[in-house]
Amino acid sequence: MTGQQQRIVVLGAGYAGLSAARRLARKARDTTITVVDTRAEFVERVRLHQAAAGQSIGRWDLRELLERKGVEFVRARVTALDPDAKRVWLDGEWSMGYDTLVYALGSAADRTSVPGVAEYAHSVATPEDLRALPAGPVIVVGAGSTGIELAAELAESQRDSRVTLLGSEEPGGWLSTKAAEHIRTTLTGLGVEIRSGVKVGEVLPDGVRLVDGTVLSAAAVVWTAGFTVPDLACRAGLTVDEQGRIRTDATLRSISHPDVYAAGDAALIDGPGDRPLRMACATALPAGSYVATAIVARAGGAEPKPMTFRYQLQCISLGRHDAVIQFLDADDSPANRVVRGRAGAWVKERIVRIAGRAAGLR
Repeated sequence: MTGQQQRIVVLGAGYAGLSAARRLARKARDTTITVVDTRAEFVERVRLHQAAAGQSIGRWDLRELLERKGVEFVRARVTALDPDAKRVWLDGEWSMGYDTLVYALGSAADRTSVPGVAEYAHSVATPEDLRALPAGPVIVVGAGSTGIELAAELAESQRDSRVTLLGSEEPGGWLSTKAAEHIRTTLTGLGVEIRSGVKVGEVLPDGVRLVDGTVLSAAAVVWTAGFTVPDLACRAGLTVDEQGRIRTDATLRSISHPDVYAAGDAALIDGPGDRPLRMACATALPAGSYVATAIVARAGGAEPKPMTFRYQLQCISLGRHDAVIQFLDADDSPANRVVRGRAGAWVKERIVRIAGRAAGLR
């Protein structure tokens, strides 16, 4: 970049935003880089199920983390975006201009699709969601990766609590038979009651009502069934999908506003087989890093190569001493190879630590 300094603003200090900012700080020239987030600290989202079970997890001061890399940090809530004027409004009171914007605002729990979720359910989607669970039976709704990890963690660390896992499908049903069988066996061995093929129609103050009318009682309900993204991009007039994710081209630029790049959960990114990449830390980190590479390339007058990406494996912890590591084919479907048990737990922990390093935490 030549002439006057270019202003790059990164919205969001999650895995995607930090990955982008870290690489921009190393590679971009003649720029000012500013990261905006509502939080003062970064907490590893992939460990929130541990925190919900009462374990202590790491926290990093974002200002310290970023400013030692030469990146400005602004703690504020993004309330509006004007992509035509290239301005971001913060806290509803003041605005910041940019030349290039990285949109990495992530996702949150979907609290509106089922009655009672917003009023009565706990969540582990973001650090702000974490609240101490009352003593007594716990119902975890959603048999995806988050629900599985949370149910296992709670059952292992709180042996006197009865944990029930509810899901429309079998836990790990999207994985190989070997992986799904290990998940069910391990959860059952920890005392988790699994109810598959059920759907919650309403969350109650003291439990849930299934769509067939069955009422299940619990001291706490934790909702892990679905995520939503901020409506900021949609309100600003950027082209988004039905969920509100920014539609991007092969270089992760907004298809409607080329000065806006998107990465992480709030971006719609095409993957192998023309299937969108899923919301995951494993997507956010490489996408954030790639966005920085693309920005630097264009600043130097070169056209970046399209982002190429494939998943290698999926990791699901089953408490502190067990995990499933499912290796994947190029189209994100499960391969035959699976690592389980203590070896799986060791691999999962190493991958989480590598993710932290990629975000600049270590």
